[in-house]
Amino acid sequence: MARNVAFDLNHPHMEAGLESPIDEEGVHDSFSQLIAEQSQNGGASDSDAFELQELQRQLDEEERDNVAFLSGPGREFQGRRQRDAEWEDADTQAVPLIGERWSSATLKILSSMPSRTIGRNRGAIISQYYNRTMQLRRRRQSRPAIRDFSHSARPSIRGYGIETDSADAEVSKRDRLVNNLQNLSVSDRIRMLRAMPLNVSEKSELRSLALQKEKHTLSRRIPCCSQLKYYIINGARQGWYSWLSFLHSLHLWQVPLKRVSGRFGSGVLSYFLFLKTLLFFNVFLFLVTGAFMVLPQELHPPEPSAGRPSFTGLELLTGAGYFSDTVMYYGYYCNYTLRKSCRDDGGVHNVSLSNGTMPDCVSKHLSYNMPLAYFFTIGVSSFLTCIILVYSMSKSFGQSFRIDKSHSILAIKTFCSWDFKVIKKSSVKLMSENICTQFKELLAEVSHKQVKNTRCQRLWRLMVHGLAWAICVASTTACVLAIFYCSSYMHKNLQFFLRSGVPVTNPQLNEASLLALPVLVSLINLLLPGLFNLAAWMEDYESPSVRTYVSIGRNLMLKVSVLGVLCYHWLGRVAADPTTIGLKCWETFVGQELYRFLLMDFIFTILDTLFGEFLWRLFSEKVLKRRRKPVFDIARNVLELIYGQTLAWLGVLFTPVLPAVQILKLLLLFYIKMSSVMMNCQAPRKPYRVSQMTTVFITLLCFPSFLGASVCVTYTMWSITPSSSCGPFRELKTMFQAGKRWVEELEKDNPNLSVLARAHSYLVENPFFLFVGAGIFLIVIYFHSQVVDGQRKIIGLLQEQIENEGDDKKFLITRLQTIHEQKRTPARRLASQNSNC
Repeated sequence: MARNVAFDLNHPHMEAGLESPIDEEGVHDSFSQLIAEQSQNGGASDSDAFELQELQRQLDEEERDNVAFLSGPGREFQGRRQRDAEWEDADTQAVPLIGERWSSATLKILSSMPSRTIGRNRGAIISQYYNRTMQLRRRRQSRPAIRDFSHSARPSIRGYGIETDSADAEVSKRDRLVNNLQNLSVSDRIRMLRAMPLNVSEKSELRSLALQKEKHTLSRRIPCCSQLKYYIINGARQGWYSWLSFLHSLHLWQVPLKRVSGRFGSGVLSYFLFLKTLLFFNVFLFLVTGAFMVLPQELHPPEPSAGRPSFTGLELLTGAGYFSDTVMYYGYYCNYTLRKSCRDDGGVHNVSLSNGTMPDCVSKHLSYNMPLAYFFTIGVSSFLTCIILVYSMSKSFGQSFRIDKSHSILAIKTFCSWDFKVIKKSSVKLMSENICTQFKELLAEVSHKQVKNTRCQRLWRLMVHGLAWAICVASTTACVLAIFYCSSYMHKNLQFFLRSGVPVTNPQLNEASLLALPVLVSLINLLLPGLFNLAAWMEDYESPSVRTYVSIGRNLMLKVSVLGVLCYHWLGRVAADPTTIGLKCWETFVGQELYRFLLMDFIFTILDTLFGEFLWRLFSEKVLKRRRKPVFDIARNVLELIYGQTLAWLGVLFTPVLPAVQILKLLLLFYIKMSSVMMNCQAPRKPYRVSQMTTVFITLLCFPSFLGASVCVTYTMWSITPSSSCGPFRELKTMFQAGKRWVEELEKDNPNLSVLARAHSYLVENPFFLFVGAGIFLIVIYFHSQVVDGQRKIIGLLQEQIENEGDDKKFLITRLQTIHEQKRTPARRLASQNSNC
């Protein structure tokens, strides 16, 4: 009778069998090479032939139904049968294949499979990689044949009867392997050590032995000067690695981000990572505009205007008054070429290109065309930002929209997530919390099951969703109409004061009244997301990630609508006829408006953090006597960041210093939000993994935000007439004529540059080029997404094929056992009849 199989995990051979090489295909190939050498060498020893004959003889023995051959030559396994039988039944229920009553022939066939014979002992591993290193060495000597090695140096190809390597043989194999590693290049040596299925300490020991022998050999063979050069190169290499490690340690906000990831998961972490991304975008924009616009104009300031107001402090809120006549706004920049003239006293002063002051001296110095620099700086910075955004979005698509089943990622996190280089207690604690939170998210996704609802339940949920969306759309429409009529009222009020001719008695009060529209918009942005959350609570979404995405969509609808009304107010009312409200420089007024909106958005975000999170936590703990804390609203906070960044991109044309204000805002916002999250918020009650959240954020930043801001800026530069009394584009019909005038001057000075003039007319002045460029970017994104989608499908098919092959193996093993039992049954009946007779 066949017996059940109990695998003794405490057996030393079983422990060795748990370690298998990473590159199994290469190991199988090397085993095949060893067997091929054995078959090709006609003069093989008699012991080898005897070994194979013994293997065949033991496989053909059907009467000996004993599983001791599966584990090795030790006989202590037979003495443990009674103890193994006690826990045998419990394990057989968990694994169906193990629970079958296999015969000894089936077990021996299974034990001789390559996946069961590889990595059984350490000597086989060292021998295997000794052969690999011999192949990599490009020396005169060839690899020795298999007959040149002892039995202990050969990988075992049997599923049982594995010979235990002696200490001397293992040391000799280690020495040969170290010698081969020493003769390899650095890259091949590192690659070979990484592929070895040994623990980290043994790999480090092999590496140190190879390096010691290499140093000893070099010290004996290399002359003194060459040794000095060798040590200098090694020292420079170590210094470079140390410098790279130091630069890696300077990454911004590493420890706080790890702390947030460990306590709150990937959802809250994605918000702070997105904030960090926006900070880098604004740093880049500030460096470009500061180097090519702000700094040259600050070094060559124009003549100060008469009657400049003094600083009162209200300018910090309104952005007007004292700040109006500074490099902060468009109207301060000059419309001539900045030059340095020669004076007897060594001083310098600015000269205009148009009046031709001191031509004999001006021609000897460099000039800087401010209108051209202003025009091309805005254009080039927007183009580079677009390229960075598209690249970031494509990279994020490739990283997030891939096959990442929770079961497979769970195994990877279990065995491969720990970084053994971490030794500090604080870092170990952070990593432990991070891995624990990731496990919670993965397990929540694995255990999540789709609930099947009845028709009545689905109809009810559909009605609830429709009602919630109707409430959200109606409230958004009402708020947008309120903003539209408020802006129209303020515009008409300015026109009334201008026509009535009533003198302004209190300029500061009149300046403070300009804050009414930004306060109204910020108040709507603060309160309306609370209504959206109430509607989401009414819908009762089962998946927290779905609820987050729905909230993002509703907040995005609000922000886009508000920005659309504001852009119409600035470009359709103020810029269309600025004289009706008494504006001499409408670009400066629009820049001040954008500064006020950005500042009010920051102030109301701080108020929301104070009242919505801090005071609510105190009220819940002190009054309600509950330990529940508010959950961080990812959707609302992320859309607030996108809203503020859109204002910054819109305002860079009218307020070149606005990226610096945005940088200061983001820095303060990070530390305030970080402190508030750690003190006042709690992790979501239902952990969920947000694998595509960063991709969604980058996509929203690119298409609704940057694309909308680029359209508005391009429309302003192409179609709207600049102010005639301020700014670098005064006395021009459009801002694009600055580039056209510069090209005409170049063509006039040098007729050979007529090609440049035609290229400018076709590529810059013609909007077709802009649409073609945008279309190319969209096509690139589309093709990249299609490639990623194709890769996802291929990976899905491969995973399905792996599962099918596993089922096929189970089926074949079961059929093998069935056929074996059918063949043994008549033999047993005949044997029983003979015994009865």
